This record gives sequence, C-alpha cells and structure tokens, in this order.
Amino acid sequence: MCGIVGYVGGQNAAPLLVEALGRLEHRGYDSAGVAVVGSQVRVTKRAGRVRDLAEVLPKRMSGRVGIGHTRWATHGPATDANAHPHTDESGAVAVVHNGIIDNAAALRARLVDQGVPLASDTDTEVFAHLVARSDADTLEGKVVDALDAVEGTYGLAVVHADFPDRVVVARNGSPLLVGVGDKEMFVASDLAALVRHTTTVAHLADGELATVTASGFTTFRRDLTRTQTTAREVDVDPSAYEHGLVDGRPRMYTEMLEQPASVERALRGRLDERFATAHLGGLEMDARELRAVRRVKILGCGSAYYVGQMGASLIEELARVPADAEPASEFRYRSPVIEPDTLYVAVSQSGETIDTLLAVEEIRRKGGRVIGLVNVVGSAIARACDGGIYLHAGPEIAVASTKALTTMFVGFALLALQLGRVRDLSVADGRRLVAGLQDLPAQIEQVLEGEERIAQAAKALAAAESLFFVGRVRGYPVAREGAQKFKEISYRHAEAYQMSELKHGPLALISPEVPTVAIVPDDELTDRNVAALHEIAARGGPLVVVTHPDVDLGELRAERIDVPRNERELDPLLLTVPLQLLAYHAALTLGHDVDKPRNLAKSVTVE
Repeated sequence: MCGIVGYVGGQNAAPLLVEALGRLEHRGYDSAGVAVVGSQVRVTKRAGRVRDLAEVLPKRMSGRVGIGHTRWATHGPATDANAHPHTDESGAVAVVHNGIIDNAAALRARLVDQGVPLASDTDTEVFAHLVARSDADTLEGKVVDALDAVEGTYGLAVVHADFPDRVVVARNGSPLLVGVGDKEMFVASDLAALVRHTTTVAHLADGELATVTASGFTTFRRDLTRTQTTAREVDVDPSAYEHGLVDGRPRMYTEMLEQPASVERALRGRLDERFATAHLGGLEMDARELRAVRRVKILGCGSAYYVGQMGASLIEELARVPADAEPASEFRYRSPVIEPDTLYVAVSQSGETIDTLLAVEEIRRKGGRVIGLVNVVGSAIARACDGGIYLHAGPEIAVASTKALTTMFVGFALLALQLGRVRDLSVADGRRLVAGLQDLPAQIEQVLEGEERIAQAAKALAAAESLFFVGRVRGYPVAREGAQKFKEISYRHAEAYQMSELKHGPLALISPEVPTVAIVPDDELTDRNVAALHEIAARGGPLVVVTHPDVDLGELRAERIDVPRNERELDPLLLTVPLQLLAYHAALTLGHDVDKPRNLAKSVTVE
C-alpha cells in the first residue's frame, strides 16, 4: 500500500517524481502528490490518480530535490487536504509516510493545545509539525527528535527548506530503498519506481535512517551512530516492471500466460533425478536438521494463506509431518506457543506484507526457526528469516496474484519432497514426484489453451450476485483461492465451502440464482464429490465443474472444464489455473479494471 519516491540530483525533480509514482500505481492508492525544494518547498497534491496530479502540476515547479507519494487512506477520506506530502504551518517541512502512527490522536491533541493549526485528518501531518518544532541543528537531528515522539510503523522521507541539498529517510516496518545513480540518488518504497533509472540499491533495515544527497548516502541509527548498509546491483529486467496494457491486454493476463515459464524457473536447478529429491540450499538446513522437524506451521495472508493450506497438505502427505496453515494477521495476537522443533514458513509475494513480517519477528523473538517463501530478493521478510526459498516468478504487477501463487505451490512441493526424502518417502515416490513437477509447465500451458471455453463459463457466472466455490480435502484450498480471485476482481460475492459441509447449512442458499464452481479431481473422493453435485443440481443450482477428463459426471447438467492429470499431490496447482481465467473473464465481462481492483493494494504494508 502507499508509495514513496524521492530524488536528489541534477535534473528537475517534479517530472521524475510523477513518472516514478506512475510505476507504483499497482500498489493501490487514492491520492498523489509531490514536494519540490527550490527557493522554498512547493507542494502539489490531488485526490485521484497520478494522471490527475500530472494535469495540475505547475510547469515552473522547478527544483532538484523532491519527494512524492501515492496514498491509500487510513486516517481520513481521499481528499486533496489528506493527500501527501504534508507540511508544517510555515511550509518549510514536507513529509511523505507509509505506515501508521499509533499515537497520532494524542499528538494531534497536544499540537492543537499548543495552537498549531492542523490542515488534514491524517496521522502523518503531526510528523511534519514535530520536525519543524525540533531545536536540533541538523535535519537528521530534527527527524530523530520527531521519531522519538511517535509510536507505530513507518517508511518516511523528509525535506526541509533550510537543508535544500538532501532528503532524510527512515524505516520501521515499512520498506524503503535507496537507489544509486550517476551523481544523482533516488528513494523509493518499491524497486519498480527505480528500475528505469538504476538497479543499484540499498535496502534500509528497521530502525535505520539515511541521509541522501546527490553525491551519495549515509545510513545511521536513531542515536546518530553510523551503520554500514551498502548498495548492491539487483539482477532485474527493467521492462518487466512496465505497467499498463501489454499487447492490448492487462498485466494480469500476461502474468497468467507467464506461468509455464515462471514454474520452469522455480524448478531450475532444484530437482535431483539421481536421488529423487529436491535441493533447496537457501533453507540453510542439512539432512539432520530437516529430520529433526516435528511440525510445520505456514503463515501467510490472502492468497498466500490459501496456497499455504495446499502446502500443508503436501507436507503431510509426502513427509508425514503434521502441518497446518494459519493467517499471519491473526498469529501474533494470540500469543502463540513457539516450539523449538517446529519449522515456521512465512509466505509473501512481495516479502513486505506487514502482518507476515510481524509474525516472523514474533517467532524470532521467541527463539523459533522460520524460513521465507518470497518472490522479492532483499525484501524485509527475506532478510528477517533464517533461510528460505525464492520463487523466481519475476515481477508481478497485477494486484491479483497468479504466477507468484503457482510458484509458491511449487516451492511447497519442493520443500515437501526434500522433507519426505530425508524421512520415509521412497525412491519410487520421489521419482514419481520429480517427473510430475517436470511435467507442470507443459500442463499449465495446456490449461491456458482452453481459455475460450473457460471464458464462456465466466460470462454466465458474471451475471450472478453470489457464488459458491466448493472442494474437498486437496480441493478445498483450491476452492478458497478461486473464491478469492473471483471476489477481488469481479466484485461478486464468492464464498468457499468444503463439499462435505454443504448439508450442514450452506445448502439452504442453493437456488437457480446461485451458481456453484466445484473442484472435482480424479482421486479417492471422486464418487462422494459427484454425489454432492447431484444434491446441488437437484435444487436447481447451476454448476461449473473443474475436473479431470476421466471423471464420469453421469447425467449431471454442468459446464465442464477439464484439466490434465498429474500426480494427485500436485493436481491442486493445475485445478487452480482455470479459476484464475474464470475470475479474469468475469471481471472483463463486467467492465472492471482487473489490474487495479477497488479498495485493494498489491503490497499490504499497514496492519
């Protein structure tokens, strides 16, 4: 959520800042603004899109130092006044901020008592006033004074008219990067904002600040002691971060089509055919340590949580180790018992999901071992974990996760295979699964080739105000992920249930107006699943069945979507892909922007 950019160098800052903000639109926002330091600090901000800001940006807004922001509302509605940057009453200080200041209400009340006029409803504005009222002689000192007064999470950037050569930034729980250019420097909350200008970046750690000038940057702690954070070259393709339509199609569509290639990358170099196992060197665990694991707990949010449920099933089936998944957003609030022989797995596409990051910190604080399953190298969760598995999905821009989710599943399959082979999983079963993993890219391609039939089914589903997604055992988390995709981009109510739970309440809602999307793999539960479908049909409920070619649905009237069979443990991935296409085409039918669904953000960096 929210996006921060900053620039210090020889070019005019304003157009660079606006261009960089445009590259952060996928994060989700409702307003945008920039502040530029020239002879004074000048601010332009607007509720709405970045293009609305660009239309009102003064042509003579010159200055070579500046900061910008896209806001996602937490305190106060989306208005011009609540948009960032925020300033003090004199206009000398400007601040942009991601995160939440927990004690903002008390600080606002104190400022009002002191006669300070407040121009917005936000928590961020108090920080600008605190910086301005500090007696410190340096901007760094003023920022530290202000930080000493606030509680909460932040990624922030500050400029001051009295210190026109610099931007001071600070991080606590919200990502911030410093980009190194040629006699110019950049600041951003997301690599996407920087890659057009530089791929040499430094990741700030929690509790760290930085002074950024045209000649370089220095990092330090709140006691002003220096730290040794350095910039490194990041291996990325800048073109992969381009937003908007690709060949006339939304990014979500191109990212779905990239899934065969992303799964192939996720598998590359990680399968050992000789010993029928997986090699995950990033775990930093040898065979003895893996054998000592007695339980696996998976933590994620949204789609990462649902694929975590698929992963837990894989681990239990292949490694015979108790495993379960839990929403990371709930984990730390129940004061969890952290067990020394439990392996905790944190799952996040961005590696910056605040709820998951806080869960990791809770585990580490209590002495637990946690590994990350993330897509972004150098992200906060990746750095906070004891080891991990990078997804290698490539940049994912669309809010609705597709290719990152499929590589998350692959990551869990590799982990389950490696855990299983150091235990009791046979060589024969290991070879069976290695072959199945190698078949996945071509089989995903085969599913995508059935898009036209899936699109026809989606058009009918789009007309419904409410839908059921149902599955059993391996199919249930697939149904949950399918419902998630459908609701987040089509804005239709979609609810997932276990097939076995229909008779325990939900069946009352079945009617000709409520379609059901059913996940029916060819496995040991097929007959029971087909029987449940007949119960839905008997009550007039329209059916879309995602299944395998050999499954006999009998006389059942249903729209059928067949996917190729793999090994039973790996089938959930192939059953998930058509649900992405269903949601995508339903959203297109309804005329929605699938890449930027309302009220949602790609990276959730506030609780």
